[in-house]
Amino acid sequence: MSVEAAYVEVERLTKREARNFAYGIRVLPKDQRRAISAIYAFARRVDDVADGELPVEQKRGRLHALRDTLDSPSSDPVFVALADARSRYGIPDGALNDLVDGGLQDTEQDRYADFAELDGYCRRVAGAVGVACVAVYGSHDVERAATLGVALQLINIIRDVREDWELGRVYLPQDELTAYGVGEADIAAGHTGTEWRALMAFQASRARAHLDEGLRLLESLDSRSAACVSTFAGLYRATLDRIESRGFDVFDGSVRLSSLTKLRIMGAGLLR
Repeated sequence: MSVEAAYVEVERLTKREARNFAYGIRVLPKDQRRAISAIYAFARRVDDVADGELPVEQKRGRLHALRDTLDSPSSDPVFVALADARSRYGIPDGALNDLVDGGLQDTEQDRYADFAELDGYCRRVAGAVGVACVAVYGSHDVERAATLGVALQLINIIRDVREDWELGRVYLPQDELTAYGVGEADIAAGHTGTEWRALMAFQASRARAHLDEGLRLLESLDSRSAACVSTFAGLYRATLDRIESRGFDVFDGSVRLSSLTKLRIMGAGLLR
């Protein structure tokens, strides 16, 4: 497959699958937009395996195969596009391997004792995306890029409590569930009482603190890259605000932003 055709495919996948990501990258120049789409497509491939229905050992085998393919010739459009993006922008191998490690962790661990454990996981599955993308943006501020990725993952965790429960996973730290008097039976039943709201307000506060620190990355970016990052960060912040306005009821239907809201946030990113 040609590099051009491969990029067409990863952009198509990103537009179809990414709820917020695709809006942010619209403002990037073509080559950067394509490279970010290649990173997203690879991350999506890892997620699809880790969250799929295969037996655990088959998942692990496929994830190891994805890692091996990073360093081997491939006609798969995701790897063709990603190889070109890596050669253009110096996307670090470590970040891509961390993504695979995060997928493997999902096959091994479904509970997290405390935030220190959860933070390590978030840095693999989302902080690594930030580190990979910041190479494309042309910044060296990998620490804030990783922190921003963690922030977005924490918002995903808040939003996806029911979906994760149905996969047998609870990402909310066990010690914090205990401290706030929330049991896994409450998650199973979708209870949104006082204890749940207090717990989730604490989670939201931590996510916002990470978001604020991560957004200091903008200081090191050119105007279009900054607009991209501020757009998808704004979309995640708006999602968190919407969840909070519903009393953190994440059990009663999905939380979606309208296309008009997304366009307004994208416009604000361009005007900042």
